[in-house]
Amino acid sequence: MDYTHLGESYMKHRQLRRGAAGWILLTGLGVAYVISGDFSGWNIGLSVGGWGGLLIAFVLMGLMYTCMVFGLAEMSSTIPTAGAGYGFARRAFGPLGGFATGMAVLIEYAVAPAAIATFIGGYVEALGLFGLTNSWPIYLAAYLLFIGIHLWGVGEALKVMFGITLIAVVALAATVFGLLPHVELSNLFDIAADGSAGSSAFLPFGITGVMGALVFGIWFFLAIEGVPLAAEETADPKRDLPRGIIVAMMVLLVFGALMLVLVPGAAGAEAMGDSESPLPEALRAVHGEGSWLATFVNYAGLAGLVASFFSIVYAYSRQLFALSRAGYLPRFLSLTSGRRTPWVALIVPGTIGFVLAAAIGDGGLLINIAVFGAAVSYVLLNLSHIVLRIREPQLERGYRTPGGVVTTSIALVLAVVALIATFVVDVRAAGITAGVFLLALAYFWFYSRHRLVADAPEEEFALLEKEESQLH
Repeated sequence: MDYTHLGESYMKHRQLRRGAAGWILLTGLGVAYVISGDFSGWNIGLSVGGWGGLLIAFVLMGLMYTCMVFGLAEMSSTIPTAGAGYGFARRAFGPLGGFATGMAVLIEYAVAPAAIATFIGGYVEALGLFGLTNSWPIYLAAYLLFIGIHLWGVGEALKVMFGITLIAVVALAATVFGLLPHVELSNLFDIAADGSAGSSAFLPFGITGVMGALVFGIWFFLAIEGVPLAAEETADPKRDLPRGIIVAMMVLLVFGALMLVLVPGAAGAEAMGDSESPLPEALRAVHGEGSWLATFVNYAGLAGLVASFFSIVYAYSRQLFALSRAGYLPRFLSLTSGRRTPWVALIVPGTIGFVLAAAIGDGGLLINIAVFGAAVSYVLLNLSHIVLRIREPQLERGYRTPGGVVTTSIALVLAVVALIATFVVDVRAAGITAGVFLLALAYFWFYSRHRLVADAPEEEFALLEKEESQLH
């Protein structure tokens, strides 16, 4: 690898705002990343695997994410930089491993807002707002408005995000109270078995349905791993990052389980499997078309979608900022404004995301592309924790994963299964994403590995470790 020292003037134009978030805002950020998954997207898994298939997927992916989150809590307290996943893998595997992980995360975060934008469009159309029959103006408005707020400043953006997330949590709580009295066990199993291997009332699409549902089990938790990206804007990263990501994960497990049982349990698994706005539709099914509660959840559900859209915009900008600052991607992408926001890293992926949403308009396909990137990163993140624990046991850690490498090994096995499942569900989406990923690796190998920046924090961590090891 060829390193360049660009000095203080380079880093001066690439500074984030320190101390903008404590653990409560980080918890809100973690919930915000994911909460849209409770409002839309997960239910497509019902039409792929039936309720039983989606239940198994939820349990397996919930276990994977919980184990991985404990590993991320440790690594983020040990290497608290804006690069997060890239920084962890960089320390464990060197520049190629770091770049591969960072690019997988970046693909996930650049595409996920495009998927969420299509769901926002679906909710707006369901409300009959503005007389829209084509959602691209909604996609454009979402990107312009929420990137604009991020450009305003990180402290302001995180507080707006927290407020929007609270509204979404209220909507989920209202859904729980509205549906709970109407749940019937038979509604969960109203999809007829298709006769495939292992099919039954519980698994109407058999074993292959379970594999297909794994992708939608991921959608309940997708992007929680983005909390460590706030490391350089956190008041006390060693304490706040572990606390924020673990509390957020516990909240998401509870809400995900409630939606999985109550929505199809009240309105039927078959009907909910094809719905673009399952929560309000379930409420209308039991309370009537004119239900004020359904209307409230429909409007407040937009807050959930907006919260995730808004927060993942934050995540992609920080991952791109870190990779660019270290020279893995063009350096101009890491420039920050006078308000210390990475403005280029906010705008460029936002433009790409809008084009994807407008051109493809298929939230399911975009989910599958995002999930493939996520699954690749999960394999590498869990491996990073295992390697760092074995190779650098003396490393100062602000938090230690319960169960150590056993915990992240469980997550690693399940992440490999999830990666395989992405090919089972949608070969085209997995193929497209794998192609983009390989092109990025070629860019690194033939170009950017000769132009890395030694002054970037993630590279300093690794280079110092290398020098120390040579002294011993």
